[in-house]
Amino acid sequence: MKKLSLPNKFIFLLNSIVGFALLISYALPFISPEKLPILAVLSLLAPLLIVINILFLIYWLVKFKKQFFLSFVILAIGYQQITSLYKIEDKKVLQEKDTKIMSYNVRLFNLYDWIKEDNVKTKIFDFISEKKPDIICFQEFDPKQKEEINFPYKYVKRRNEQSSFGQAIYSKYQIIKTGSLDFKNSSNNAIFADIVKDKDTLRVYNIHLESLKINPNKQNFGQATSDKLIGRLKNAFKKQAVQVHQILAHQKKCKYKIITCGDFNNTAFSWAYKQLKAAKNDAFEIAGQGFGSTFNYWAPLRIDFILVDSKIEVNHFKTYKVKYSDHFPIMARIAVH
Repeated sequence: MKKLSLPNKFIFLLNSIVGFALLISYALPFISPEKLPILAVLSLLAPLLIVINILFLIYWLVKFKKQFFLSFVILAIGYQQITSLYKIEDKKVLQEKDTKIMSYNVRLFNLYDWIKEDNVKTKIFDFISEKKPDIICFQEFDPKQKEEINFPYKYVKRRNEQSSFGQAIYSKYQIIKTGSLDFKNSSNNAIFADIVKDKDTLRVYNIHLESLKINPNKQNFGQATSDKLIGRLKNAFKKQAVQVHQILAHQKKCKYKIITCGDFNNTAFSWAYKQLKAAKNDAFEIAGQGFGSTFNYWAPLRIDFILVDSKIEVNHFKTYKVKYSDHFPIMARIAVH
């Protein structure tokens, strides 16, 4: 530190703060938001903290300063978690018998013209028709839309009779059973469908965990004060924890191979994700590429997931950067063994 210039001393101080914050974020998947909800907020920042630490590492390497060890060691400690942020090479094994499963938060098909573009709803349906998924899980689905999605089987569930939106599962394969978990005190929900393909029956969960209700395009994310913002995030993370417990208890009773799709409203560095992923594979981690960002924002936020049973092989995964919603659709090609 003595040999550093004053500006570099300040930069190293910032480096130390960001590095410490990243270290804390490594522990978040093991701490329930029910116990320390304030720490759960940090899980949203983990991807950004990783990127910033990498930039600090590069900065000190270019300067030939030993201070690069700080970020290097911190990044090395969290190597396994960091690999969930960015994938260098994808897996692309395309087989005729693959099942293509898509998850898409369609944001009510732009019902309230959030996106200033003509015919967004039609473009979403055209996109789906082009990609030809076999199973689709929709979040923020508007059941009043008149366009036909040409699937022989479907399960559409509004949150309640008063709600204008809900979730849906569409399938080219027979659906033999459906159900809803009906989260309490929430406009979000989880639904499921038992789908038969050939000799296999799959349980597909379409989940939409508690929304954070923040708008990243507005100052202070749409909140009047930062205290109100933090308070709302804490409450949302607590609700997410309760919802995750409910989902896991429901899945525990299932005798079929399970696929969990949906909008988690949280990152791969969160407790909610770790719990839902247990004994499953993340399709992006197996076969994706790049950051896999699923939220239309400048920072790399992957909050939509397809998690599959360990006995299901993931042959390909893709995030489609079509801007017809505030989320990007994701699709995996899977083979059941």
